[in-house]
Amino acid sequence: MRRSVRTRVHVFGPNGCIRTKTDKVAGEEPLEIRLGDQEFTVMMRTPGMDTELVLGLLLGEGIIRTASDVVEIDFSTGLDPDGTRNYNVARVRLSPEVSAALAQNGGLPAGQERNIYTSSACGVCGTAALEAVTKVSSYPLPPPEPFFDPAVICELPNIMRDQQPLFATTGGIHAAGLFEFGAGAGTTWGTSSSARAGTGAGSGSPATSPSLLTVAEDVGRHNAVDKVLGWAMREDLLPLCSCVLQVSSRASFELVQKAAMAGVPVLSAVSAPSSAAVELGNSLGVTVIGFNRKGTFNVYSAPERLFGN
Repeated sequence: MRRSVRTRVHVFGPNGCIRTKTDKVAGEEPLEIRLGDQEFTVMMRTPGMDTELVLGLLLGEGIIRTASDVVEIDFSTGLDPDGTRNYNVARVRLSPEVSAALAQNGGLPAGQERNIYTSSACGVCGTAALEAVTKVSSYPLPPPEPFFDPAVICELPNIMRDQQPLFATTGGIHAAGLFEFGAGAGTTWGTSSSARAGTGAGSGSPATSPSLLTVAEDVGRHNAVDKVLGWAMREDLLPLCSCVLQVSSRASFELVQKAAMAGVPVLSAVSAPSSAAVELGNSLGVTVIGFNRKGTFNVYSAPERLFGN
């Protein structure tokens, strides 16, 4: 399991090959997720925060809502052909209550069966039934009332960039970061050390200075989001009603939905949103921000959460 891999490259210019050198590329390996003895999906991901990745994925799929819904995640059964453990198989043992609920639907929620392979470029495309794409969140979003300053939102990508060591060394990996606004926010620029477990992240009270709770990197943008949301679940911070989810990618339908499934009211992306992302944001009341870079951004839905709107 390697988060980055050294490789030999040939550097070319307009006049031909200039030199050869050693470069680093982002690690990408398969992860098979099994619910008990049942195959759920095989996904491509960058190794690291795999437990959080599994928790976040199952949250986004509507299979679990709290960390207590999972009894165990066992990575010991993944083996290479030579018998060496590779930790690329996650066997999830769900709580009796969740397992019983799934059993009533033949093992998975109706329409939730997944095709066995999901690439790192896609999250919902592995879902077998179209009607299963849209999920219902266990965590209602807070009312669209002002709780963050536009000037602070502009700084989130730069703050997150400082916590992206894999991007700094490979230049080819996505990131997602959770920023908390509200009571207690602004005390620490850091990672999980600023988290406070208990009854959800923050109180939702207005604040202009956020705390960076955690950052995750992955070759898949949806994987990075699953990792930070799974981390928040492990820390007992759901719902994330006073948080902004910042991503280094575009804002897609699946990312808006994942935010809503964790109770995150704001998704900020450095690139463009899709039409489906904007429609879902308007439907669910998620504030969708796009093109958050170079000191400006666009708001495509629920702009009422910005001060001065």
